[in-house]
Amino acid sequence: MKLNYSKKYSRRVWSIKNARFLHEFYKCFISLLRCVKPILPYLPITSVEKTVKGTLFDCQMCGNCILSSTGMSCPMNCPKGIRNGPCGGVREDGGCEVIHDMPCVWVLAFDGNKKINADMKEYQPVLDHAKVGSSSWLKDI
Repeated sequence: MKLNYSKKYSRRVWSIKNARFLHEFYKCFISLLRCVKPILPYLPITSVEKTVKGTLFDCQMCGNCILSSTGMSCPMNCPKGIRNGPCGGVREDGGCEVIHDMPCVWVLAFDGNKKINADMKEYQPVLDHAKVGSSSWLKDI
């Protein structure tokens, strides 16, 4: 059974459907940032990241981005804040138990990881609250 998700979650679902492209694009983008590293202090990287990732992934700018490990599904969108997998309350149709018309971010992550051939067996690091609001792109270069 497939849940008909509310339009407000369409960006998240789109990101999962295009996870392979987005993952490859991100790897190329980080390579480009490495090439221009000397001028990065003069560029508004954090504000650009907030706009781009907010638009594509409903990013919360946690500064601890794990999109590449979660099939381009941001776990910070989980109402319970769970970063290591579904809570056990995922409904039969793949919806969130807290927000009924929202797809579970971890069901989306599983689908996205199949598209990018990523392994979800590793534990994700605990959220470092000191990094909230900072750029995760800069930590990858």
